[in-house]
Amino acid sequence: MVTMDEQRREIPDGGIFARDGWIERVGPTDELPSTADEVLDARHHVVLPGLVNTHHHFYQTLTRAVPAAQDAGLFDWLKTLYPIWARMTASDVFVSAQVALAELALSGCTTAFDHLYLFPNDSRLDDEIEAAGTVGIRLHASRGSMSLGESDGGLPPDSVVEAEDAILDDTRRLIETYHDPDPGSMVRVVVAPCSPFSVTTAGMRESAALARHYGAYLHTHLAETIDEEQFCLTAFGLPPLAYAESVGWAGPDVWFAHGVHVDTPGIEWMASTGTGVAHCPSSNMRLASGIAPTRSYLEAGVRIGLGVDGSASNDGSHLLAEARQALLLSRLAASPTLEGGQLLPARTALEMATRGGAAVLGRDDIGALAPGRAADVIALDLRRLGYAGSLHDPVAALVLCQPQTVDFSFVHGRRIVDGGRLTTLELEPVIERHNIASRRIVNNE
Repeated sequence: MVTMDEQRREIPDGGIFARDGWIERVGPTDELPSTADEVLDARHHVVLPGLVNTHHHFYQTLTRAVPAAQDAGLFDWLKTLYPIWARMTASDVFVSAQVALAELALSGCTTAFDHLYLFPNDSRLDDEIEAAGTVGIRLHASRGSMSLGESDGGLPPDSVVEAEDAILDDTRRLIETYHDPDPGSMVRVVVAPCSPFSVTTAGMRESAALARHYGAYLHTHLAETIDEEQFCLTAFGLPPLAYAESVGWAGPDVWFAHGVHVDTPGIEWMASTGTGVAHCPSSNMRLASGIAPTRSYLEAGVRIGLGVDGSASNDGSHLLAEARQALLLSRLAASPTLEGGQLLPARTALEMATRGGAAVLGRDDIGALAPGRAADVIALDLRRLGYAGSLHDPVAALVLCQPQTVDFSFVHGRRIVDGGRLTTLELEPVIERHNIASRRIVNNE
């Protein structure tokens, strides 16, 4: 059992005793109560905390592998897909969230953040929150936004931007309706203007003020590509991090997606202000954005978690696979003369996917198996073909070997994956509805 607790204990033949969704005891199995209302025999499994996803776009499951966007960098990729996304409806947002969350659940994720930043037709963030309830994963849902259209110098077409007053009014409504800051909460609302190239300066400032009024967290894309850096220099006279600081976007209640193009002073600034980052290696590779300075973030003490990012720039939602990708990409970027020859270890990648993600989202009730934490627990059977020959270090095998789906997953003590199958949702009809919706919006039927 991998606890990811303060001591990072790994307990052979370990066990957990939980009551009403909360962990009460962790330790060797023979030291735990011998009876319980429900007992899971997890021999031959690695047991660890549920994984935490810190950046995603659920709706993009509808536009995976779109031919015209397969070989484009970020800006051209967005310009290709904006008109397609503009055709989405409320039912599309709902079914795309179900698909993304089901994928995440089967990959070991028990808490997910999603960045929904455009609301065409009758779609609302409420649709995504409702979908999360059908799957059973904890959700940090963001009221994203775009307010700087093409006619005003932004990247997105005017058809998908909103008026700032309407954005702020809806954000207030959503926080007051759904945001639950209490320990163990299943839904929290995040304030998340999309990016410097799609939101006005006033929108960034006002969003930060609104979030802090309610005690909500703040999230945006930042320092993802060289194109973005050039946009910020041209539009604001500042590089991305300096621009973020100028509009009040720094502190322990803020985290950025990507943070690829951040230099040493920028990393030190993020560490000193407590600002976090969501590392999205697969998306950064897919869109040729660059390699984030993962090792430097860790060494500086920056809060860092993992994100699968949009399912149209990954093109999947497998969080354990993202931990492996983070490890491999960090090693690709490492100097061959790195002091001591130390490369990013597998256990560090797992820590980013658990404790790290919890810290980025501002949660101390998840991310570890310890008394007082929520019973968010996953288990993977080591008797699989993909783990054959790796049992001398099964913990490292979870990352170094080909990523697998989980056999069991519990969210606040509720079993949502059992024997490798989702218990909360019948997937076949969901997949069928999703594919019909995808064809409609991509082909403009």
